[in-house]
Amino acid sequence: MRHLIKYNLLVKLRNFNMVFWPLVFPLIMATFFFFAFGNLNDADFETVQVALVKESANPVFVFFLDQVQSGDSELIALHEMSEKDALDALSQKKISGIYYEQAIPGLTLNGQGIPESILQSVLESYENNLHTLQTILKKHPSGLLSALRQMSDTKDLVREVSLDGKTIDGNSQFFYALVAMGCLYGCFIGFGSVITLQANLTALAARRCITPTHKLKLILSEQIASFLLGYADVIVLLLYLRNILNLDFQGQFGKMLIISLFGSLIGVSMGLFIGSLSRLNEGIKIGIMLAISMSCCFLSGLMNGSMKDTVEKHAPIINRFNPAALISDALYCINVYDDASRYYRNLITLIVMSAALVLASFLLIRRERYDSI
Repeated sequence: MRHLIKYNLLVKLRNFNMVFWPLVFPLIMATFFFFAFGNLNDADFETVQVALVKESANPVFVFFLDQVQSGDSELIALHEMSEKDALDALSQKKISGIYYEQAIPGLTLNGQGIPESILQSVLESYENNLHTLQTILKKHPSGLLSALRQMSDTKDLVREVSLDGKTIDGNSQFFYALVAMGCLYGCFIGFGSVITLQANLTALAARRCITPTHKLKLILSEQIASFLLGYADVIVLLLYLRNILNLDFQGQFGKMLIISLFGSLIGVSMGLFIGSLSRLNEGIKIGIMLAISMSCCFLSGLMNGSMKDTVEKHAPIINRFNPAALISDALYCINVYDDASRYYRNLITLIVMSAALVLASFLLIRRERYDSI
C-alpha cells in the first residue's frame, strides 16, 4: 500500500492541473490580495479642506475648530473666506464644505463622501460638547475646568477591537475565504485521481483495472494520496500567508490545521464524487466542479466582502452547509472572535460532510464494472 501511495503522489506532482490549481493559483491570488488590501489600513487620508465664513461672533465654535485643526490627526484645514469666495471654491471643489460662524453654526456641503462625512461629524461633535458644557454649568459648575481639559485632549481614545482584545482587520475575511478556496480546489486532485480508475475514460485507467492488484487497494491508495497532497497544498498556503506575507493570524495554528484538514477532505472528496458520475463526460464534470466550488467561495465572501453577512441575514441556512463559509468562519473564530462553541460547530459540520463525501465517492468508484476492457 505504501508503495502505491508513494508513486501515486509522484504521478500527481507531475500533473500540471493537480499542482497549479490547488497550490500555485491560491498563492498567486494571495499575493495579489496582499498588494491590493495589505496596506489599506496604513493608508494616509488627505486633510479635508474647509472654508470658514464669519457672519456673527461665536468664539467658542472658532476655538473648537482650531483645536480640531491643530490636533495630531490633522483632520481639517480651515481657510477664512468671504461667503462669495467660499461658494466659488466649493463649486470648483477646492474645498469640501463651508462652516458658518454663527450663534448656531451652519455647514454647507456640495456632495456626499468621506470628506463631507468628516465635516458633518466635526459639527455634530461641537454640538454634543456644547450641550455637555451647558449641562455642567447648570448642575455642576465647579467641574467645568475639568471637563474643558478632557474635551481639549484630542488623542484617540477608541479603537476597534474584538471582544477578547484582538484588533479587527476588515480585509482578513478575504484571506480566510482564500484559504477556503484552496481547500475546495483540492477537487482538481480528486477528479484527476478518479479519472485514472475509470477504464472507459483513459487507456491508463484501462491498464490499471486489469492489473492483479486488488481494486480496493487501488481506490484507497488514490484517495489517501489525494488527501495527503491536498492537505499539503493548504498547509503551504497557510505558511505563506502567515510567515511570508506576515498576515496577522493570531489564533492557534493547530486549530487552523484541523479546520484545513477537513476542508481539504471535502475538496478532494468532491472531486472524487463528481468524477465518479460515469454517465457524464469529462467536460461536464469539470463544469459542475467549478460551478460548485466557485459558488461556495463567492457566497463565503471571496469576491465581495459583505456577501457572507448578506447571506447570513437573508438565508443563514446556506452558511450552515456551505463548506467555504464554514472554513472561513472557523478561521475567523480562531483569529478574531475566539468563539469556541461556534468553532466546534463549524468543525463538526465539516467532519460530517467530509465523511459523507468520502464514503459516497468510495462506493461509487468501487461499484464500477466493465463488460470488456
